[in-house]
Amino acid sequence: MPLVAAAVCPHPPLLVPEVAGAAAGELADLRAACDAAVARLLATEPDCVVVLGSGPGTGWIVPPAVGTFRPFGVDLTVPLVPALPDGPATLPSSVTVGAWLLGRHRVGAGVVGAQVASDATADEVAELARQVDGYRPRVALLVMGDGSASRGEKSPGYHDPRAEPYDEGVARALADADAAALLGLDPELSAELKVAGRAPWQVLAGAARAAGGAWRGELSYHAAPYGVAYFVAGWEPA
Repeated sequence: MPLVAAAVCPHPPLLVPEVAGAAAGELADLRAACDAAVARLLATEPDCVVVLGSGPGTGWIVPPAVGTFRPFGVDLTVPLVPALPDGPATLPSSVTVGAWLLGRHRVGAGVVGAQVASDATADEVAELARQVDGYRPRVALLVMGDGSASRGEKSPGYHDPRAEPYDEGVARALADADAAALLGLDPELSAELKVAGRAPWQVLAGAARAAGGAWRGELSYHAAPYGVAYFVAGWEPA
């Protein structure tokens, strides 16, 4: 079973206190939940952590690679691997936040990144899932993905009555480690609701299936503080 554990976190840049500024306290509970999920992931003693998020394409991001929060008004850069602070590859925003979360912990494993396009096909998702599961003998997956961004009139996607039921379904799937439910998420509906996590969650589901066996999930956070649904969860073999 190459995939030994997974953690699911959202990737709002406001999770980073330097970006949030005076509003940093508003996401303190979410930040704490993410830290706990990452710590639990690392406690499984993987030999490699794959930081996965949505991006402009689908494939691997091999260190050295660096992300930046300059587009959000903060002169802060985050390397995928702290020991490799410079590199030609630029991390997408989702993986940048994931690298920032991972950098808050002592990581004894190797680290690589992966991205999946928001419009990735089922075959592309399945192929990346197979690659993730077989990447190393003990792989841990840090999955970065937001839910719908249509949870109110002030949300990025305005209000859509389909958003809350969609997010409730994702929450149940993450809590129950229900790979089939995640794989069944509709790409078209997900795009209409401005869901950033659909493809990364489906890579997780595919990797768990490829690993085989039963899985158990735990959902530790589910809220939509800014009209965007955020989930924090952990998956481990049952």
